[in-house]
Amino acid sequence: MKVLAFRPKLFDTLKNYSRADLVRDVMAGVIVGIVALPLAIAFGIASGVSPEKGIVTAVIAGFVVSLLGGSRVQIGGPTGAFIVIVYGIIQQYGEKGLLVATLMAGVLLVLMGLCRLGTVIKFIPYPIIVGFTSGIAVTIFTTQIADLFGLDFAGEAVPGGFVEKWALYFRHFGSVNGWDVAVSGLSILLIVLTPRFLRRIPGSLAAIVAMTVGVWLLRTYAGVEGIDTIGDRFTIRAELPAAALPQIDWEAIRSLFPAAVTIAILGAIESLLSATVADGVISDRHDSNTELVAQGAANLLTPLFGGIPATGAIARTMTNINNGGRTPVAGLVHAVVLLLILLLLMPLAQYIPMACLAGVLAVVAYNMSGWRTFRSLLRNPRSDVAVLLVTFLLTVFFDLTVAIEVGLLIACVLFMKRVMETTEISVIRDEIDPSAGLDVALHEEPLAVPAGVEVYEINGPYFFGIATRFEELMAQLGDRPRVRIIRMRKVPFIDSTGIHNLTTLCEMSHRERIDVVLSGVNDAVRATLERSGLYRMLGPENICPDIQAALGRAATLTAAKKQ
Repeated sequence: MKVLAFRPKLFDTLKNYSRADLVRDVMAGVIVGIVALPLAIAFGIASGVSPEKGIVTAVIAGFVVSLLGGSRVQIGGPTGAFIVIVYGIIQQYGEKGLLVATLMAGVLLVLMGLCRLGTVIKFIPYPIIVGFTSGIAVTIFTTQIADLFGLDFAGEAVPGGFVEKWALYFRHFGSVNGWDVAVSGLSILLIVLTPRFLRRIPGSLAAIVAMTVGVWLLRTYAGVEGIDTIGDRFTIRAELPAAALPQIDWEAIRSLFPAAVTIAILGAIESLLSATVADGVISDRHDSNTELVAQGAANLLTPLFGGIPATGAIARTMTNINNGGRTPVAGLVHAVVLLLILLLLMPLAQYIPMACLAGVLAVVAYNMSGWRTFRSLLRNPRSDVAVLLVTFLLTVFFDLTVAIEVGLLIACVLFMKRVMETTEISVIRDEIDPSAGLDVALHEEPLAVPAGVEVYEINGPYFFGIATRFEELMAQLGDRPRVRIIRMRKVPFIDSTGIHNLTTLCEMSHRERIDVVLSGVNDAVRATLERSGLYRMLGPENICPDIQAALGRAATLTAAKKQ
């Protein structure tokens, strides 16, 4: 069996590529590159690294994802979803720890693609995705409060916890800077209003240009010095760093593995969701496994140049589509545009106000929150609401790693509970209706169950969740028939615990001189039972294809016992 049919979409789209396609892709790529610039800077700073590292990530990841990806229009780069976890890793392990975790996440993503897990990732319950996405949005907004209001903490360190952060904000809320509030408020207003009047110009770019020019004029001609800019906090290098492999040891791998798993899962979910949304717009179908390999390759390369984790970005992907991009060439152009901006224009970024970037991220957090979806999910079944709220609260008050782990655990437990509720075991002693469980009536006479025979019908999967049902049922009945027929026509699969339980039942029945007959076992379950040795224990004559044959065999056995 082939492990992976790795085929990037770029190679397929270039077969019939035309000059008109090139013109559309170049135009879309230039626009997406401009849109990506302020977001890359904002995500880099919010993640706890210098602004140019956000752009470096967008350049390398954007190029690799478009070159190797399984989607025609996916745009890769840093996203808001990673801000929380990246910031937490840097606070605990430093930037070197982040580079190691990102490399490990890249390896995991490549392995996911090679093992064909692209489709499995899509089955992560929707309440979990909404829960941690909304939680991330709240956390991002919380981290921007200081810059939105220009708070001065008088040298007091900003704590990592959600509650502790808000306690610090309230203690120092008297230090609000009116200039910063004006800059952040106007930035948000421009981001919201610009698309209504200038469709081709992204609101975030308009806000950054307008606020940067405005603050520069205030500083130069009005003597206003109370507005912090990027240059006041960071030293910006307008260059692509040289590649360097971070030092990796076993202790770092062991301690950073949970964070790497979280980065990999989050990256896989976000990139595949983005690709799926794009498919619906352009009427195409992406290759999930190829996309995961491309995302893994991107996260293997970006940390070598000091970058942060990257994934498919829904907003930039939709910008690409809306501006005419239809092949990966647009994504390649977008990466080249960002590289040119990094090398030629990056020194100008030092004049961007921090309050303006906080406004950009506040809008990103609002759009990410999906509060309408969150509210609608609260009307769903209580089990889904529980998963949603637990994941959301754990993301906000603890961290994303814990939220994903616990959320998945709760979802799995609830899923097993639902499967257990759908699996039924019933006992039949009198007669069987041949049309029971069918969509049409067979108009046949009921099948009589011989005296001394009990029929146990299993309806649903026979797995560890219901493996003890037989014992409980027989304990309630408290009798000893001559023959037990186990009707398994509606058992789609059986696991190891189910096999063990069934084997124990057969052994106990034999000790009590009760014969066991199996009826209607499908091919997959039959193969599993044959490998387990259960068929040899029962004997081939006690394995019947249908209930008529099983009742006939039971009648023969009961007659023999009477003699």
